[in-house]
Amino acid sequence: MAEAAAGLGPVREAMAGAAADWLASLDPAGRARACFPFPATDERTTWYYTPTERGGLPLAEMGPVSQRLAHRLLASGLSEGGYATAATVMGLENVLDAREGWRRGYDGRRVPHRGRDPQLYFVSVFGDPGAGAWGWRVGGHHVAVNYTVGAGGEVSASPLFLGANPATTRLVGPGVVRPLAAEEDLARELLDALAPEQRAAATLGPEAPGDIVHRNRPFVRPDPPAGLAGAGLLPQQRELLAGLIGQYLGRLPAPVAAAETARVAGEALEAVHFGWAGPGEPGRPHYYRLQGPGLLVEYDNVQDGANHAHTVWRDPGGDFGQRSSTG
Repeated sequence: MAEAAAGLGPVREAMAGAAADWLASLDPAGRARACFPFPATDERTTWYYTPTERGGLPLAEMGPVSQRLAHRLLASGLSEGGYATAATVMGLENVLDAREGWRRGYDGRRVPHRGRDPQLYFVSVFGDPGAGAWGWRVGGHHVAVNYTVGAGGEVSASPLFLGANPATTRLVGPGVVRPLAAEEDLARELLDALAPEQRAAATLGPEAPGDIVHRNRPFVRPDPPAGLAGAGLLPQQRELLAGLIGQYLGRLPAPVAAAETARVAGEALEAVHFGWAGPGEPGRPHYYRLQGPGLLVEYDNVQDGANHAHTVWRDPGGDFGQRSSTG
């Protein structure tokens, strides 16, 4: 544990520096809204992926320098590709606003606002960055990044949610924007690689649920894993399963991703179950889940004609730093 925490030093330092610089850029009123004591458990573990008013200071109420520093904080907790995905998801709010006729409101927000707005992402810091246990959060429609840093240097990066509406956006000509393309395509590759009896074992049901099953619960204690266990896969299929897990962990900075990959592998890839619900044909409503010791991934693309995707990576028993606090 201590060795893993030591390897995370550069990430901790980057996050603490980014958080401190952002807070220093705010006026007293902005800092009062942005800051919470640690652990402030009720507030810190409340998270949303819907367009819902929440605690913290939104980008819309910051000056340009503070907005840049807020994005720097968000980027400090993601890989280069992870940040690019999050930034694309945030930018899709403009596309969604146009599709909905520029009329949607933002739940619970009373001041003048746009309902779909790339600046309605709220930033919060819990405790004193870099001093003892502390944390930070960036959240808004289809983005939820939650970090907790333990007093011993442990880093918890879950839950981490990214969604996309529309999941596929056509550009002029043959191009498309698909922020979560690999999350769908890699799962389909694994599904298509299964023999009929394996696919039957992996099938959770003929219809996909309307959303990720565990929604935005603060903590999850899932039912026993369902679907096809990694132990029932051939070596090449197990590589596809590892690649799919890696797609989610690849959203994290490299040292955090490496630590999480080692933890999942240490708790046996053979115990991770892959489950699929809904038709297997592209363009139809579908859902899948990866579940094993200390791992829960959910993907759902059902709403708006199966063009509205939700994805989340969670660490049951470890979300919001539970694992470090409980030993």
